[in-house]
Amino acid sequence: MAETAARVIVAKPGLDGHDRGVKIVARVLRDAGVEVIYTGLRQTPEMIVAAALQEDADAIGLSVLSGAHMTMFGRVMELLRENDATDIRVFGGGIIPDSDIAELEAMGVARVFTPGAPTAEIAEWVSENIRPAHAA
Repeated sequence: MAETAARVIVAKPGLDGHDRGVKIVARVLRDAGVEVIYTGLRQTPEMIVAAALQEDADAIGLSVLSGAHMTMFGRVMELLRENDATDIRVFGGGIIPDSDIAELEAMGVARVFTPGAPTAEIAEWVSENIRPAHAA
């Protein structure tokens, strides 16, 4: 039986309009065998979590360059708890100061990638840490 691919929602929350990096990450994940659903620019946390629930996602990858990472990641984590969906792992990256990473991890974010992280490292982390829940 063929292995089922992990399903990952990739999203740009907030008003940040820079999407080149997130599109590269989405392509790298796709090429690594991950089923990627890119939600596009200017998504609210509510829209992102709704998409993850609707698409039966295994993970959510957030790209935040606007400086609103604590608010955006925090609200996504809160909405996942409210929807009894804490099995959906959250990871992400962007312009995130090292000093905020521990706090993001404490709120449940599985991994934070900082600027310059090799795309191969991101794909490797996803393939090693995100397991498809819908694989029977």
